[in-house]
Amino acid sequence: MTVRNISTIGLIGAGNIGSALARLAVQHGYKAVLSNSRGPDTLADLVAEIGDGASAGTSEEAARAGDIVVVTIPLKNIDAVPVEPLAGKIVIDTNNYYPQRDGQIAELDDESTTTSELLQRHLPESKVVKAFNHIGSADLTSANSPKGTPHRRALAIFGDDEDARATVAELIDEFGFDVVDGGPLAEGWRIQRDTPGYVKPDDAENLRGHLAAAKRYRDM
Repeated sequence: MTVRNISTIGLIGAGNIGSALARLAVQHGYKAVLSNSRGPDTLADLVAEIGDGASAGTSEEAARAGDIVVVTIPLKNIDAVPVEPLAGKIVIDTNNYYPQRDGQIAELDDESTTTSELLQRHLPESKVVKAFNHIGSADLTSANSPKGTPHRRALAIFGDDEDARATVAELIDEFGFDVVDGGPLAEGWRIQRDTPGYVKPDDAENLRGHLAAAKRYRDM
């Protein structure tokens, strides 16, 4: 059973997280259109491995094809995310800020904004939801379990649009995880790297506790 009005998930980025999410999408009856910065031909082996339902395209094509689109590329490259084809769509942001990879970003260094708010600013007509940024790619396809499983692993989401958060929560539940709704994008720092819940195998109760205990980098 798939989430209403969603048949295709576009992926801008086909690294560890992107490819794991594509596998989950296809396993649950969705089509997955993957893209990367090197071109569709470089994804032929991955698409063949994932199997029927997976295809490769440009980032523009993945953005257009997806009813919901995942942006899972290094933060330093988000200005390359196509804007117009994502207007009106839910965009899932999996990103974390790694200065050694992304370079120093002043607004993140002084904690006046968050990674997902930067993407939302780049995509003013899209509904950005922060998700999948605090779980290892291998766990996405191995730590999931059916709804109702005791101590089922939980994932946090953040977003400024309530309906978009609800849709992403439904998708995450279908993929095998409980969901903790953390509220608006501005609260997304609570699950950034080095916070108590980051990449921990928390159930919902523990994750709520870890989100509440999170401190800003300046207060650590």
